Amino acid sequence: MSDQVAAEASHRKIWGMHHNIFFLGLVSLLTDTSSEMIFTLVPLFVFNVLGAGALVVGLIGGLSESFDAIFRIFSGRLSDRIKKRKLLAVLGYGFSTLCKPFMLLASVWGGVLAVRFGDRVGKGIRTSPRDALIADSVGLDKRGKGFGIHRAMDTAGAVIGLAIAAVIIYAIQGGSLDLGKESYRWLVIVGVIPAVLAVLVLLAFVHERGLPKSSAPKAADLVAPAAAFSTRFKLYLAIMAIFTLGNSSDFFVILRAQNLGTNVLNITLMLVLFNVTYVATSVPAGILSDRLGRRGLIALGWTIYALVYLGFALATNIWQVWVLFAGYGVYYGIVEGVARAFVADLVPPARRGTAYGYYHGVVGLTLLPASVLAGWLWSVLSPAAPFYLGAGMAFLALLALLALLKEPRRSAIPV
Repeated sequence: MSDQVAAEASHRKIWGMHHNIFFLGLVSLLTDTSSEMIFTLVPLFVFNVLGAGALVVGLIGGLSESFDAIFRIFSGRLSDRIKKRKLLAVLGYGFSTLCKPFMLLASVWGGVLAVRFGDRVGKGIRTSPRDALIADSVGLDKRGKGFGIHRAMDTAGAVIGLAIAAVIIYAIQGGSLDLGKESYRWLVIVGVIPAVLAVLVLLAFVHERGLPKSSAPKAADLVAPAAAFSTRFKLYLAIMAIFTLGNSSDFFVILRAQNLGTNVLNITLMLVLFNVTYVATSVPAGILSDRLGRRGLIALGWTIYALVYLGFALATNIWQVWVLFAGYGVYYGIVEGVARAFVADLVPPARRGTAYGYYHGVVGLTLLPASVLAGWLWSVLSPAAPFYLGAGMAFLALLALLALLKEPRRSAIPV
């Protein structure tokens, strides 16, 4: 039995896993409840209330995500150096929580960008250390399941947040097509509460995890972080970049639903459906990846993504949008946790924070040109154009994944 697995057995367990998995999931659940209420409908707030266009929506989504990515790179590397993953997670969650109430003061799109930017800086600080802490808290044989549970709880928070949002919107404006300013104001006020609770849970119940002695970082690793990573991991990052070039901000999925005639209340309920299918598939996908390998699950998810984006491009009726939102949730449920578990499979334990920083950094930095390009295509060509691009890039990434990247042997995967 490895040092890490032996240490895991000495801690109390929830659902058969180290308690960190549950409590980090609970933190994400509360945070996502808050974020879904405050930020998911930002494109409609910018579009309907502030009167900005699709290019501005793409800029807000892409720019905030890209700066988020820069912080993920540095926080991941820092967590490997100082061995304080929880500390960085607390700082990140806390900073995001402090930024959220300022959405009440946003009256121009620049203000929305500033608040969204601050929130994503907090997410950038916390995400890589948190993912590394999850990987540190579970053995190889349950790694996919651990990330699947975390993603499922995270997304359950989205279901809760969007359900609350739907109630608030219905109570204030009924079935209006556009989002109203008063509705959005109450979403922010109520949404701040679970964000505060998330920080308190993190402080009280999540514990730092030490690495096994055999995994202690070497001096050379800290001087030249990239040199410690395999060619397979670097290739994985390159393929992720290809995929993300067509995977613009999800703001455009929401705008597309409204563009096809869906009112705000139904868009909110569609997002609930999206997150329900996400939750339903996350844990089974993680368990399957532990047994069958990660690459095949990622390939399946990308295939579904390409079909869903093609569907968004071709859709003409609202019932089709309901089906597409459900399919989009299945894609997320299959890929999000499995893709993160795959990172841990490809790198040594002492380098996980840095590796997650690079992974999230590549995805986030690529999202800026992807989102700006999507906004330009929407404005210049048609609302369907960004989705044709997304489907095409997903197909190219799928081919590269299957042709160039091999699944590592289980005996060669670091624990």
